[in-house]
Amino acid sequence: MSQRQIKLGAFIPTTSRHAAGWRHPASRPQDHLSFDYAIELAKTAERGLFDAYFLADGLAVNWSHGASKHNKNVGYSDKVVGFEPLTLFVAISAVTKNIGFIATASTTYEEPYLLARKYASLDHISKGRAAWNILTTISTETARNFDLSAHPDAKVRYERADEFIEVVQKLWDSWEDDAFLYDKESDHFFEAAKQHEPLHQGKYFNVQGALNVSRPPQGYPVVVQAGLSEDGRELAAKYAEVIFTAQQSLTDAQAFYRDVKGRLAKYARHADDLKVMPGVSVFVAKTEQEAKEKYALLNSLIHPDVGLGLLSGLAGDIDLSPYDLDAPFPTEDIEIKSNRQQMMFEIAAKNHFSIRQLYEYIVSARGHWTLIGTPEQVVDQLQEWFENEAADGFNVLPPTTPAGLDDFVNFIIPELQRRGLFRIEYEGSTLRENLGLKRPLNQYLVSTQYGCSLLDQPL
Repeated sequence: MSQRQIKLGAFIPTTSRHAAGWRHPASRPQDHLSFDYAIELAKTAERGLFDAYFLADGLAVNWSHGASKHNKNVGYSDKVVGFEPLTLFVAISAVTKNIGFIATASTTYEEPYLLARKYASLDHISKGRAAWNILTTISTETARNFDLSAHPDAKVRYERADEFIEVVQKLWDSWEDDAFLYDKESDHFFEAAKQHEPLHQGKYFNVQGALNVSRPPQGYPVVVQAGLSEDGRELAAKYAEVIFTAQQSLTDAQAFYRDVKGRLAKYARHADDLKVMPGVSVFVAKTEQEAKEKYALLNSLIHPDVGLGLLSGLAGDIDLSPYDLDAPFPTEDIEIKSNRQQMMFEIAAKNHFSIRQLYEYIVSARGHWTLIGTPEQVVDQLQEWFENEAADGFNVLPPTTPAGLDDFVNFIIPELQRRGLFRIEYEGSTLRENLGLKRPLNQYLVSTQYGCSLLDQPL
Protein backbone atom coordinates (compact mmCIF):
# COMPACT_ATOMS: atom_id res chain seq x y z
CA MET A 1 0.00 0.00 0.00
CA SER A 2 1.41 3.36 -1.02
CA GLN A 3 -0.41 5.39 1.65
CA ARG A 4 1.81 6.23 4.61
CA GLN A 5 0.67 4.36 7.70
CA ILE A 6 1.35 4.46 11.43
CA LYS A 7 4.01 2.14 12.89
CA LEU A 8 3.47 0.72 16.37
CA GLY A 9 5.78 -0.66 19.01
CA ALA A 10 4.38 -2.33 22.12
CA PHE A 11 6.25 -1.70 25.37
CA ILE A 12 4.83 -4.47 27.52
CA PRO A 13 6.72 -5.41 30.66
CA THR A 14 4.90 -8.26 32.36
CA THR A 15 4.41 -6.17 35.50
CA SER A 16 2.52 -3.26 33.81
CA ARG A 17 3.78 0.22 32.95
CA HIS A 18 1.77 2.38 35.32
CA ALA A 19 3.53 2.33 38.69
CA ALA A 20 0.34 1.05 40.33
CA GLY A 21 -0.68 -1.11 37.39
CA TRP A 22 0.38 -4.29 39.15
CA ARG A 23 -2.26 -3.59 41.81
CA HIS A 24 -5.10 -3.46 39.26
CA PRO A 25 -7.66 -6.22 39.96
CA ALA A 26 -7.07 -7.79 36.53
CA SER A 27 -3.26 -7.63 36.62
CA ARG A 28 -1.16 -10.72 37.22
CA PRO A 29 2.08 -9.60 38.91
CA GLN A 30 2.63 -13.13 40.21
CA ASP A 31 3.15 -14.19 36.57
CA HIS A 32 5.83 -11.64 35.76
CA LEU A 33 8.42 -14.42 35.35
CA SER A 34 6.00 -16.79 33.65
CA PHE A 35 7.09 -17.61 30.11
CA ASP A 36 3.52 -18.62 29.24
CA TYR A 37 2.31 -15.17 30.27
CA ALA A 38 4.99 -13.48 28.16
CA ILE A 39 3.87 -15.57 25.19
CA GLU A 40 0.27 -14.53 25.83
CA LEU A 41 1.22 -10.84 25.74
CA ALA A 42 3.32 -11.27 22.61
CA LYS A 43 0.50 -13.05 20.80
CA THR A 44 -1.95 -10.32 21.78
CA ALA A 45 0.41 -7.71 20.30
CA GLU A 46 0.81 -9.83 17.16
CA ARG A 47 -2.97 -10.16 16.90
CA GLY A 48 -3.01 -6.37 16.96
CA LEU A 49 -0.45 -6.34 14.11
CA PHE A 50 2.11 -4.39 16.13
CA ASP A 51 5.47 -4.00 14.44
CA ALA A 52 7.44 -4.99 17.49
CA TYR A 53 7.45 -6.05 21.12
CA PHE A 54 9.86 -3.75 22.96
CA LEU A 55 11.52 -4.37 26.31
CA ALA A 56 13.67 -1.92 28.21
CA ASP A 57 16.36 -3.36 30.41
CA GLY A 58 18.80 -2.46 33.14
CA LEU A 59 21.80 -4.08 34.78
CA ALA A 60 21.07 -3.13 38.37
CA VAL A 61 18.23 -3.04 40.88
CA ASN A 62 17.00 0.44 40.15
CA TRP A 63 14.42 1.69 42.65
CA SER A 64 13.94 5.07 41.00
CA HIS A 65 11.90 3.57 38.17
CA GLY A 66 8.79 2.81 40.16
CA ALA A 67 9.55 1.50 43.60
CA SER A 68 10.22 3.65 46.61
CA LYS A 69 13.75 4.41 47.76
CA HIS A 70 12.25 5.59 51.06
CA ASN A 71 10.17 2.49 51.75
CA LYS A 72 11.32 -0.52 49.77
CA ASN A 73 8.49 -2.65 51.08
CA VAL A 74 6.05 -0.88 48.77
CA GLY A 75 5.79 -0.59 45.01
CA TYR A 76 7.77 -2.32 42.33
CA SER A 77 10.09 -1.44 39.51
CA ASP A 78 10.01 -2.97 36.04
CA LYS A 79 13.81 -2.82 36.30
CA VAL A 80 14.14 -4.55 39.67
CA VAL A 81 13.61 -8.07 38.38
CA GLY A 82 12.63 -9.45 35.00
CA PHE A 83 13.65 -11.54 32.03
CA GLU A 84 16.82 -10.73 30.11
CA PRO A 85 15.26 -9.51 26.82
CA LEU A 86 17.32 -11.44 24.27
CA THR A 87 16.80 -14.73 26.05
CA LEU A 88 13.06 -14.11 26.25
CA PHE A 89 12.73 -13.03 22.63
CA VAL A 90 14.64 -16.01 21.27
CA ALA A 91 12.10 -18.23 22.98
CA ILE A 92 9.04 -16.19 21.94
CA SER A 93 10.22 -16.07 18.32
CA ALA A 94 9.55 -19.81 18.08
CA VAL A 95 5.84 -19.37 18.81
CA THR A 96 5.17 -16.18 16.80
CA LYS A 97 5.46 -15.43 13.10
CA ASN A 98 5.47 -11.71 12.33
CA ILE A 99 6.01 -9.48 15.32
CA GLY A 100 9.51 -8.04 15.74
CA PHE A 101 11.58 -7.96 18.91
CA ILE A 102 13.34 -4.84 20.22
CA ALA A 103 15.77 -5.87 22.95
CA THR A 104 17.74 -3.33 24.96
CA ALA A 105 21.48 -3.70 25.54
CA SER A 106 24.07 -1.29 26.93
CA THR A 107 27.07 0.03 25.01
CA THR A 108 28.63 1.04 28.33
CA TYR A 109 28.57 -2.35 30.03
CA GLU A 110 28.74 -4.83 27.15
CA GLU A 111 31.38 -5.67 24.52
CA PRO A 112 30.82 -5.29 20.74
CA TYR A 113 31.76 -8.84 19.72
CA LEU A 114 29.46 -10.58 22.19
CA LEU A 115 26.58 -8.19 21.51
CA ALA A 116 26.94 -8.51 17.72
CA ARG A 117 26.93 -12.30 18.05
CA LYS A 118 23.82 -12.39 20.25
CA TYR A 119 21.75 -10.08 18.04
CA ALA A 120 22.86 -11.82 14.85
CA SER A 121 21.76 -15.09 16.43
CA LEU A 122 18.36 -13.65 17.39
CA ASP A 123 17.91 -12.35 13.85
CA HIS A 124 18.64 -15.79 12.38
CA ILE A 125 16.46 -17.65 14.88
CA SER A 126 13.53 -15.25 14.39
CA LYS A 127 14.01 -15.16 10.59
CA GLY A 128 14.70 -11.45 10.47
CA ARG A 129 12.72 -9.93 13.33
CA ALA A 130 15.45 -8.63 15.65
CA ALA A 131 16.20 -5.07 16.73
CA TRP A 132 18.74 -3.59 19.12
CA ASN A 133 17.68 -0.73 21.38
CA ILE A 134 20.92 1.11 22.13
CA LEU A 135 21.31 2.14 25.75
CA THR A 136 24.27 4.07 27.13
CA THR A 137 22.97 3.41 30.68
CA ILE A 138 22.12 6.39 32.86
CA SER A 139 21.88 4.53 36.18
CA THR A 140 24.93 5.19 38.34
CA GLU A 141 24.06 2.10 40.40
CA THR A 142 25.14 -0.14 37.53
CA ALA A 143 28.84 0.62 38.02
CA ARG A 144 28.75 -1.25 41.34
CA ASN A 145 27.97 -4.47 39.48
CA PHE A 146 30.80 -4.24 36.95
CA ASP A 147 33.93 -3.67 39.00
CA LEU A 148 33.94 0.08 38.33
CA SER A 149 34.60 2.73 40.94
CA ALA A 150 32.42 5.26 39.09
CA HIS A 151 29.85 5.38 36.33
CA PRO A 152 31.26 7.02 33.15
CA ASP A 153 29.99 10.52 32.42
CA ALA A 154 27.66 11.24 29.52
CA LYS A 155 30.39 12.44 27.13
CA VAL A 156 32.39 9.24 27.56
CA ARG A 157 29.29 7.06 27.31
CA TYR A 158 28.22 8.60 24.02
CA GLU A 159 31.73 8.54 22.54
CA ARG A 160 31.97 4.88 23.44
CA ALA A 161 28.49 4.22 22.02
CA ASP A 162 29.41 5.79 18.69
CA GLU A 163 32.48 3.59 18.31
CA PHE A 164 30.63 0.58 19.71
CA ILE A 165 27.94 0.75 17.01
CA GLU A 166 30.59 1.20 14.31
CA VAL A 167 32.34 -1.97 15.47
CA VAL A 168 29.11 -3.97 15.74
CA GLN A 169 28.12 -3.07 12.19
CA LYS A 170 31.57 -4.08 10.93
CA LEU A 171 31.09 -7.41 12.69
CA TRP A 172 27.64 -7.94 11.20
CA ASP A 173 29.28 -7.39 7.81
CA SER A 174 32.00 -9.99 8.47
CA TRP A 175 30.42 -12.27 5.89
CA GLU A 176 28.85 -11.28 2.60
CA ASP A 177 25.30 -12.49 2.08
CA ASP A 178 26.33 -15.20 -0.35
CA ALA A 179 29.57 -16.22 1.36
CA PHE A 180 28.32 -19.65 2.39
CA LEU A 181 28.16 -22.02 -0.58
CA TYR A 182 27.50 -25.42 1.03
CA ASP A 183 28.83 -26.97 -2.19
CA LYS A 184 29.32 -30.66 -1.47
CA GLU A 185 30.70 -31.43 -4.93
CA SER A 186 33.55 -28.92 -4.75
CA ASP A 187 34.02 -29.26 -0.99
CA HIS A 188 33.47 -25.49 -0.54
CA PHE A 189 31.53 -24.70 2.63
CA PHE A 190 32.15 -20.96 2.18
CA GLU A 191 34.11 -18.64 -0.08
CA ALA A 192 37.04 -17.22 1.87
CA ALA A 193 37.23 -14.07 -0.26
CA LYS A 194 33.76 -13.09 1.00
CA GLN A 195 34.80 -13.04 4.64
CA HIS A 196 36.04 -9.72 6.10
CA GLU A 197 37.78 -9.01 9.37
CA PRO A 198 37.01 -5.62 10.94
CA LEU A 199 40.62 -5.02 12.04
CA HIS A 200 39.30 -2.23 14.23
CA GLN A 201 41.62 -0.22 16.44
CA GLY A 202 39.97 2.78 18.09
CA LYS A 203 39.86 4.83 21.25
CA TYR A 204 37.71 2.35 23.18
CA PHE A 205 37.89 -0.93 21.25
CA ASN A 206 40.39 -3.22 19.58
CA VAL A 207 38.42 -5.83 17.66
CA GLN A 208 40.29 -7.70 14.96
CA GLY A 209 38.55 -10.92 14.01
CA ALA A 210 35.42 -11.70 12.00
CA LEU A 211 32.14 -12.56 13.69
CA ASN A 212 31.53 -16.28 14.01
CA VAL A 213 27.91 -15.95 12.88
CA SER A 214 26.94 -15.37 9.26
CA ARG A 215 25.38 -12.07 8.19
CA PRO A 216 21.94 -11.50 9.77
CA PRO A 217 18.89 -11.99 7.50
CA GLN A 218 18.10 -8.25 7.75
CA GLY A 219 21.71 -7.30 7.02
CA TYR A 220 21.67 -5.57 10.38
CA PRO A 221 19.06 -6.05 13.08
CA VAL A 222 17.07 -2.80 13.18
CA VAL A 223 18.93 -0.16 15.19
CA VAL A 224 16.74 1.61 17.77
CA GLN A 225 17.62 4.45 20.12
CA ALA A 226 15.82 6.52 22.75
CA GLY A 227 16.76 9.90 24.10
CA LEU A 228 16.14 13.62 24.16
CA SER A 229 19.64 14.95 24.81
CA GLU A 230 21.82 16.62 22.21
CA ASP A 231 24.22 13.65 22.21
CA GLY A 232 21.32 11.24 21.92
CA ARG A 233 19.81 13.07 18.96
CA GLU A 234 23.12 13.14 17.13
CA LEU A 235 23.72 9.44 17.73
CA ALA A 236 20.23 8.70 16.43
CA ALA A 237 20.81 10.79 13.32
CA LYS A 238 23.98 8.86 12.56
CA TYR A 239 22.82 5.31 13.25
CA ALA A 240 19.24 4.86 14.47
CA GLU A 241 16.41 3.61 12.29
CA VAL A 242 13.78 4.00 15.01
CA ILE A 243 13.92 6.58 17.79
CA PHE A 244 11.69 6.52 20.84
CA THR A 245 10.98 9.86 22.48
CA ALA A 246 8.87 11.42 25.22
CA GLN A 247 6.78 14.44 24.22
CA GLN A 248 3.74 16.10 25.77
CA SER A 249 2.46 18.46 23.09
CA LEU A 250 2.13 18.61 19.33
CA THR A 251 4.43 21.63 19.18
CA ASP A 252 7.20 19.92 21.16
CA ALA A 253 6.81 16.70 19.19
CA GLN A 254 7.05 18.59 15.90
CA ALA A 255 10.18 20.39 17.04
CA PHE A 256 11.86 17.11 18.01
CA TYR A 257 10.74 15.37 14.81
CA ARG A 258 12.07 18.13 12.56
CA ASP A 259 15.27 18.43 14.53
CA VAL A 260 16.30 14.76 14.31
CA LYS A 261 15.12 14.41 10.71
CA GLY A 262 17.07 17.56 9.82
CA ARG A 263 20.30 16.00 11.07
CA LEU A 264 20.17 13.00 8.74
CA ALA A 265 21.54 14.67 5.62
CA LYS A 266 25.02 15.13 7.10
CA TYR A 267 25.24 11.34 7.33
CA ALA A 268 23.95 10.82 3.76
CA ARG A 269 20.64 9.54 5.10
CA HIS A 270 17.05 10.28 4.08
CA ALA A 271 14.05 11.25 6.20
CA ASP A 272 12.42 7.83 5.69
CA ASP A 273 15.51 6.10 7.10
CA LEU A 274 14.49 7.08 10.64
CA LYS A 275 11.08 6.42 12.20
CA VAL A 276 10.21 8.78 15.06
CA MET A 277 7.93 7.04 17.56
CA PRO A 278 6.86 9.00 20.67
CA GLY A 279 5.67 7.03 23.67
CA VAL A 280 1.95 7.05 24.46
CA SER A 281 -0.12 5.52 27.25
CA VAL A 282 -3.79 5.05 26.44
CA PHE A 283 -6.83 4.70 28.71
CA VAL A 284 -9.70 3.84 26.37
CA ALA A 285 -13.29 2.68 26.76
CA LYS A 286 -16.61 2.90 24.97
CA THR A 287 -17.39 6.17 26.75
CA GLU A 288 -15.17 9.00 27.91
CA GLN A 289 -16.47 8.63 31.45
CA GLU A 290 -15.48 4.95 31.57
CA ALA A 291 -12.01 5.82 30.32
CA LYS A 292 -11.63 8.49 33.01
CA GLU A 293 -12.73 5.98 35.64
CA LYS A 294 -10.00 3.56 34.51
CA TYR A 295 -7.44 6.33 34.89
CA ALA A 296 -8.77 7.40 38.29
CA LEU A 297 -8.81 3.83 39.59
CA LEU A 298 -5.12 3.30 38.86
CA ASN A 299 -4.13 6.64 40.35
CA SER A 300 -6.04 5.79 43.53
CA LEU A 301 -3.76 2.77 43.94
CA ILE A 302 -0.52 4.77 43.97
CA HIS A 303 1.26 4.56 47.31
CA PRO A 304 2.67 8.03 48.13
CA ASP A 305 6.16 6.62 48.70
CA VAL A 306 6.09 5.06 45.24
CA GLY A 307 4.93 8.31 43.66
CA LEU A 308 7.68 10.21 45.41
CA GLY A 309 10.31 7.64 44.51
CA LEU A 310 9.45 7.71 40.84
CA LEU A 311 9.08 11.46 40.65
CA SER A 312 12.34 12.03 42.51
CA GLY A 313 14.19 9.84 40.03
CA LEU A 314 12.72 11.47 36.95
CA ALA A 315 13.22 14.95 38.41
CA GLY A 316 16.95 14.46 38.88
CA ASP A 317 17.35 12.08 41.83
CA ILE A 318 16.16 14.70 44.31
CA ASP A 319 14.65 14.07 47.73
CA LEU A 320 11.07 15.35 47.81
CA SER A 321 10.14 13.69 51.11
CA PRO A 322 10.56 16.88 53.21
CA TYR A 323 7.92 18.71 51.15
CA ASP A 324 4.15 18.78 51.65
CA LEU A 325 2.67 16.50 48.98
CA ASP A 326 -0.19 18.91 48.39
CA ALA A 327 2.03 21.98 48.08
CA PRO A 328 3.16 23.29 44.68
CA PHE A 329 6.01 21.38 43.08
CA PRO A 330 9.23 23.19 44.21
CA THR A 331 10.71 24.04 40.81
CA GLU A 332 12.53 27.06 42.22
CA ASP A 333 14.55 24.88 44.63
CA ILE A 334 15.97 22.50 42.04
CA GLU A 335 18.69 22.96 39.44
CA ILE A 336 17.63 21.61 36.03
CA LYS A 337 20.19 19.14 34.69
CA SER A 338 18.41 17.16 31.94
CA ASN A 339 15.76 17.40 29.23
CA ARG A 340 13.53 14.90 31.04
CA GLN A 341 13.84 16.99 34.21
CA GLN A 342 12.96 20.11 32.25
CA MET A 343 9.84 18.38 30.94
CA MET A 344 8.77 17.45 34.49
CA PHE A 345 9.08 21.08 35.56
CA GLU A 346 7.19 22.39 32.55
CA ILE A 347 4.31 19.97 33.21
CA ALA A 348 4.13 21.12 36.85
CA ALA A 349 4.24 24.80 35.94
CA LYS A 350 1.74 24.59 33.08
CA ASN A 351 -0.85 22.72 35.15
CA HIS A 352 -0.07 24.33 38.53
CA PHE A 353 0.43 20.83 39.94
CA SER A 354 1.21 19.95 43.51
CA ILE A 355 3.79 17.22 44.12
CA ARG A 356 0.98 14.68 44.50
CA GLN A 357 -0.78 15.81 41.33
CA LEU A 358 2.46 15.71 39.39
CA TYR A 359 3.36 12.19 40.42
CA GLU A 360 -0.18 11.04 39.68
CA TYR A 361 0.23 12.47 36.19
CA ILE A 362 3.73 11.06 35.70
CA VAL A 363 3.33 7.50 36.99
CA SER A 364 1.01 6.62 34.14
CA ALA A 365 3.82 6.58 31.60
CA ARG A 366 7.01 8.05 33.13
CA GLY A 367 6.54 11.40 31.42
CA HIS A 368 5.23 10.08 28.12
CA TRP A 369 2.03 11.29 26.47
CA THR A 370 -1.16 10.03 28.16
CA LEU A 371 -4.48 9.88 26.31
CA ILE A 372 -7.86 9.25 27.93
CA GLY A 373 -11.11 8.80 26.02
CA THR A 374 -13.12 6.86 23.46
CA PRO A 375 -11.46 5.18 20.48
CA GLU A 376 -12.46 8.10 18.27
CA GLN A 377 -11.08 10.70 20.69
CA VAL A 378 -7.78 8.88 21.14
CA VAL A 379 -7.25 8.21 17.43
CA ASP A 380 -8.09 11.83 16.59
CA GLN A 381 -5.04 12.88 18.61
CA LEU A 382 -2.76 10.13 17.27
CA GLN A 383 -3.79 11.06 13.74
CA GLU A 384 -3.08 14.75 14.35
CA TRP A 385 0.51 14.01 15.41
CA PHE A 386 1.03 11.50 12.60
CA GLU A 387 -0.23 13.83 9.87
CA ASN A 388 1.56 16.95 11.10
CA GLU A 389 5.26 16.02 11.27
CA ALA A 390 5.24 14.95 14.90
CA ALA A 391 5.41 11.15 14.59
CA ASP A 392 5.86 8.26 12.16
CA GLY A 393 4.25 5.98 14.69
CA PHE A 394 4.04 5.41 18.42
CA ASN A 395 5.62 3.31 21.12
CA VAL A 396 2.52 2.18 23.00
CA LEU A 397 2.86 1.84 26.78
CA PRO A 398 -0.25 0.02 28.05
CA PRO A 399 -0.83 1.17 31.65
CA THR A 400 -1.76 -2.36 32.75
CA THR A 401 -1.19 -5.86 31.49
CA PRO A 402 -3.00 -7.67 30.17
CA ALA A 403 -6.03 -5.32 30.33
CA GLY A 404 -4.41 -2.17 28.91
CA LEU A 405 -2.89 -4.07 25.98
CA ASP A 406 -6.19 -5.82 25.29
CA ASP A 407 -7.98 -2.46 25.29
CA PHE A 408 -5.57 -0.99 22.73
CA VAL A 409 -5.90 -4.00 20.43
CA ASN A 410 -9.67 -4.22 20.77
CA PHE A 411 -10.54 -0.51 20.65
CA ILE A 412 -7.74 1.50 19.01
CA ILE A 413 -6.49 -0.84 16.27
CA PRO A 414 -9.92 -1.21 14.60
CA GLU A 415 -10.40 2.58 14.60
CA LEU A 416 -6.96 3.13 13.08
CA GLN A 417 -7.76 0.54 10.41
CA ARG A 418 -11.17 2.08 9.72
CA ARG A 419 -9.40 5.36 8.90
CA GLY A 420 -6.79 3.66 6.72
CA LEU A 421 -4.04 4.66 9.15
CA PHE A 422 -2.86 1.16 10.03
CA ARG A 423 -2.27 -2.14 8.28
CA ILE A 424 -4.85 -4.92 8.02
CA GLU A 425 -2.09 -7.50 7.59
CA TYR A 426 1.69 -7.58 7.88
CA GLU A 427 3.45 -6.35 4.75
CA GLY A 428 6.47 -8.63 4.97
CA SER A 429 8.20 -11.34 6.94
CA THR A 430 10.99 -9.25 8.51
CA LEU A 431 10.84 -6.32 10.89
CA ARG A 432 12.58 -4.11 8.31
CA GLU A 433 9.96 -4.92 5.71
CA ASN A 434 7.10 -4.14 8.08
CA LEU A 435 8.69 -0.86 9.20
CA GLY A 436 9.45 0.13 5.60
CA LEU A 437 13.20 0.28 6.21
CA LYS A 438 15.90 -0.49 3.66
CA ARG A 439 18.22 -3.45 4.03
CA PRO A 440 21.85 -2.26 4.29
CA LEU A 441 24.42 -3.51 1.84
CA ASN A 442 27.59 -5.01 3.22
CA GLN A 443 29.99 -2.10 3.77
CA TYR A 444 33.01 -4.08 2.59
CA LEU A 445 31.24 -5.01 -0.63
CA VAL A 446 30.20 -1.40 -1.21
CA SER A 447 33.68 -0.03 -0.59
CA THR A 448 35.35 -2.51 -2.96
CA GLN A 449 32.79 -2.49 -5.75
CA TYR A 450 31.59 1.11 -5.64
CA GLY A 451 34.41 2.95 -3.94
CA CYS A 452 32.13 4.69 -1.44
CA SER A 453 30.73 4.35 2.06
CA LEU A 454 27.78 2.28 3.21
CA LEU A 455 24.80 2.44 0.89
CA ASP A 456 21.31 1.05 1.19
CA GLN A 457 19.61 -1.23 -1.28
CA PRO A 458 15.82 -1.26 -1.78
CA LEU A 459 13.83 -4.04 -0.23
